[in-house]
Parts: sequence; C-alpha cells; structure tokens
Amino acid sequence: MKIQVLQHSAINTLGTIEEYAKIKDHRLESTRFYEPKSPPVPDSFDLLIIMGGPMGIYDYEENPWLRDEKVFIKQAIEAGKPILGICLGAQLLADILGARIYENRYIEMGWFPVRASGGENKPEFLEGLPDEIMVFHWHSRTFDLPPGAVLLFESEGCKNQGFTYNGRVVALQFHPEVNEERIQSLIERFGEGIVEGPFVQKTQEMLGKREYLAGTKEFMFLVLDKFEKMV
Repeated sequence: MKIQVLQHSAINTLGTIEEYAKIKDHRLESTRFYEPKSPPVPDSFDLLIIMGGPMGIYDYEENPWLRDEKVFIKQAIEAGKPILGICLGAQLLADILGARIYENRYIEMGWFPVRASGGENKPEFLEGLPDEIMVFHWHSRTFDLPPGAVLLFESEGCKNQGFTYNGRVVALQFHPEVNEERIQSLIERFGEGIVEGPFVQKTQEMLGKREYLAGTKEFMFLVLDKFEKMV
C-alpha cells in the first residue's frame, strides 16, 4: 500500500503512522507544504493522510498553498480515495464537505478521553475500536458535522471529535499519531502560550504517559488496519 501524507509543519511529525508503515512494509511519501511542494495526482497513492498544523484553514495570506491543498483534497474525495484527516486535516475535510469551522467553547490540550458515538447503534467504522479511549488533544477549533457525515467520537470538552463520510473518509480532531517526542516538541514550541482551562493540562501532566501512549498507538494501528482493508 502506498500512503501519501500531507504535512503542514515540521513539528507535526508522523509518529506512530511511520511506525505502522515500517512494520507493514508500506510505502510512505510526504508532501510538505511548508517547503513548499505540489501535491501528487490522486492515482499515485492508495491512502491519503492529512496531518495537523498550527495554522487555521482560512489563513490564506500566510499560507497561500492552502487553496491548492483544498482543491487537491476535494479531487481525492471525488476519486473515492480512502482519506484520514487529523486535527487540522479533519477541519480541512469538514470545510471541503460543507461544514462550518469555528472556535470551540473550550481549548483542549493534553490527555482527555473520547467516547464512541451511537450507543448500541454504532457506526460501522467503530467496530473493533474501544468505546472510550484516552487520547492526546491540541486544538482550539472545532467543526460542525458535514451534510451526510456520521459522528464517530465526542468528548466532554468538544462534541464533534470525529466523523466518517461516504464510508471512505474519516476525520479525527484528536491526535492518535503522537509519541513522546512529538508531545515534547509541541510543548517546546508552543508551551509558553498555553492558557488555563478545564480541558488544559499542565505540561508536566502531558509527558511520561506510557499507558496512554501505548493505548493510542494501538488505536492508531487499528484505524490504519481498517484503511488497509479498504485498499
């Protein structure tokens, strides 16, 4: 399987996605828009993963490549490609699919649980995934569900933590790909700007969570296994 990754910042590294690709012997290629680079054609990959980033999805003046990226993602959706969007990537998908992106009531930074939606009538994509999992958050914005999308996860601090669309597009507002190095780099780069809030942890609470890191890695692998089956 060839995995194409769209990256928006050097800080937003691939983490456990890269681990998965190595274990499974999948080909992994990145388009780093911050360099900048042009995206590939949709026929050149099997799975598209859209990573996070510190910018907003409408910050065209500082990041003019965002317009081209949105056109490319829309083409990939229309081509029926399996797509996973994480944090900023989830917001880009929501915007392209017609939903509103806006500041969430609460900032979420640190380890907080998300719950699977649907109760006994869970969406098909959630089969085999935990009903609740502790995951890492680093966001202030959220999105409405796009028309035709199905809610996947929610949290106490943010109603829409993920959705699926047309059975092949998945958006996750949280970060299942993080490892300890990635969290450390986020703290070093943005830690001074962390404000207090009910869903904001102290930086020392974010680090050294081996059990949480192991759980989120297992979750990420299960999600990627689902995409592997789509391909």
